[in-house]
Amino acid sequence: MPAALEVLNPAADPPTLAIAFALARVPAGFPSPADDHLEAPLDLNEHLIKHPAATFIVRASGDSMRDAGIHDGDLLIVDRSLSPRNGSIVVACVDGELTVKRLQKCGGRPYLTPENPAYPALWIDAGSTFEVWGVVTNCIHRLH
Repeated sequence: MPAALEVLNPAADPPTLAIAFALARVPAGFPSPADDHLEAPLDLNEHLIKHPAATFIVRASGDSMRDAGIHDGDLLIVDRSLSPRNGSIVVACVDGELTVKRLQKCGGRPYLTPENPAYPALWIDAGSTFEVWGVVTNCIHRLH
């Protein structure tokens, strides 16, 4: 069964959210002393959304994309202005149901693959209605 998606209100002109941004990179290995220098504030909308008028956010449901780092409840930023390529993670509508999967093509025929071996690939039959709504560009999830 495809994971359900909750479409959140798209913002053609998203509000600015400035957050302090440290100049120093934080190593994921051995700790090093932190710099006391801050760069100009970082606006997450500018960082995460390249095409505001063509971007929407959905909330993922289910675990079919867990191995791609997409978990139940994550927020997915989806850009409708990008052309989906073979291997893109997309939000698609198949026979009236939304799903998030990796777009694949075999002999010109599209199919959608989950990133969890517990789920089968979803082949798009000739009689099916199929539309890619957009390409997933970012995933936001909580660590706790």
